[in-house]
Amino acid sequence: MYKIFTANSKTEKILQRYISLRGDTRDKIDKLKLDPRGSNGAHPLHGRLDGKWGAWLGSNIRIIYTINDFEKIVIIEAVGSHKIY
Repeated sequence: MYKIFTANSKTEKILQRYISLRGDTRDKIDKLKLDPRGSNGAHPLHGRLDGKWGAWLGSNIRIIYTINDFEKIVIIEAVGSHKIY
């Protein structure tokens, strides 16, 4: 199982707001811990975001994150609509 971290306090604040507004967001974060490459529509990103992953957390909520397999951690770098891409 992977551990979830946020890249900075701004991202943490946005993520916590979505969790408080939508109960299923916490469940989707938990799924990400189990399988960061295969849950929530996870997909590798390209172009300037090459090496990062994107996933869906609900309606119009997306996250961008990196995966560190050696340390078994996922670092959420951005949360928001498609505008974060």
